[in-house]
Amino acid sequence: MRLHLVQLDIRWEDAEANCRRVAELLDAAHPDPGDLVILPEMFDTGFSFNTAATVDQGRTLAFLMLQATSRQVYMHGHRTASASGNSTEAAARNRATAISPDGTILAEYDKIHLFSIGGESQRLSSGTHTTTYQIADAGATFNVFPAICYDLRFPELFRGPRIGTLDLIAIGACWPAKRAAHFRALSIARAIENQSFMAFCNRTGNDPAPTNTTYSGGSLVIDPLGNVLAEADEREQVLSVSIDLTAARNWREQFPAWRDAKH
Repeated sequence: MRLHLVQLDIRWEDAEANCRRVAELLDAAHPDPGDLVILPEMFDTGFSFNTAATVDQGRTLAFLMLQATSRQVYMHGHRTASASGNSTEAAARNRATAISPDGTILAEYDKIHLFSIGGESQRLSSGTHTTTYQIADAGATFNVFPAICYDLRFPELFRGPRIGTLDLIAIGACWPAKRAAHFRALSIARAIENQSFMAFCNRTGNDPAPTNTTYSGGSLVIDPLGNVLAEADEREQVLSVSIDLTAARNWREQFPAWRDAKH
């Protein structure tokens, strides 16, 4: 199958424009039925905590479903979502949503490690558990582990009871340019540690004042041995790469280091 990492120059708090641009980029990329499309963290609004403007009222979810069904692809998108519709919970969630080609929601993951240095933990609620979802390719089913940006810095998130079972780690991010070397090194480490493919989809462009954060793209796909298969520069683009997910399982069988992990 092919992975398509949409490295978007996100417009601040403009979901309509961002969704339209994603559709344009996918039109040009021509994903095949059964491919997996991965979008950056908060692709619809940018890394904004202005929940009055950013919480998805259903429009972004509907967009993801439309892209999945109309293109017959798996969509791995992100949005700010209300906290389970429970008014007693403090805040919204930074959420990843995976959708199948028939429009079924396969999994939703709420970011566990919120970026407190940037104020995220003061404005949003943390998720409480990890999840996986399954994608089909060449007659087999493979396990995808969703995570979001800052989660990458915490290797224990990717281990636990799912150790030795992950075929692909899929991460959407708004990772600033000044720490770009970190996500590259950490992505390679997570792929090697988990003997899994890694797809890290970052954004590009700039946030407005007062943060004025610059993003340099650099989205990349890594194989289970830590080899970088494809890597984007700083430009807005779709990074497309073919992978054979059976390679992850074959490597774990040939070199089952995960069995020696101490829990």
